[in-house]
Amino acid sequence: MDIASAKVIGMALAVGIGMIGPGIGIGLIAGKALEAIGRNPEASGKIQALMFIGIAFAEALAIFAIVIAFIVKYA
Repeated sequence: MDIASAKVIGMALAVGIGMIGPGIGIGLIAGKALEAIGRNPEASGKIQALMFIGIAFAEALAIFAIVIAFIVKYA
């Protein structure tokens, strides 16, 4: 295996493994937010705003995984 192939495999692993956590986290955040809105519909605005903040933080971890993958690929 040459170095270019190893870099491509490393990039794929970094993105693939790095996206598992945020994907699960976003699913849990959205599910719990929908459950909370179902229990208390009057608080939906507050819950929805906090849900989007939580999703943004989880998505930031996915962006870090992509950055690491590009570092592996092009360094």
